[in-house]
Amino acid sequence: MKDEMLARLVAQAEGQVADMVTIRALIEEASERGAGRALERLGLADRGAEGDVRELRELLSAWRDAKKAARGAVIGWMARIAMALILLGIAVKTGLVGLVRTGL
Repeated sequence: MKDEMLARLVAQAEGQVADMVTIRALIEEASERGAGRALERLGLADRGAEGDVRELRELLSAWRDAKKAARGAVIGWMARIAMALILLGIAVKTGLVGLVRTGL
């Protein structure tokens, strides 16, 4: 059906100076066919493709959220470890560690 439409438009445009309506129709039909071929090559021409793409987008969004949460957790733990090391350093410098060893 689309092949017939494109063939008719080409035949109409041949032999005459094509008007803007014919040119636009040719462009539209050709672009639709090209888009259809591209979707077929990608395996996205069937009815389930829209749902598949939506599901892939949801998975990608969930993956990005998980990465963000993991990064935040790692940064939080690094900050806690750094604070603990700073407190330990202060305790050593002030001699509090020695008091604990000697039993006050």
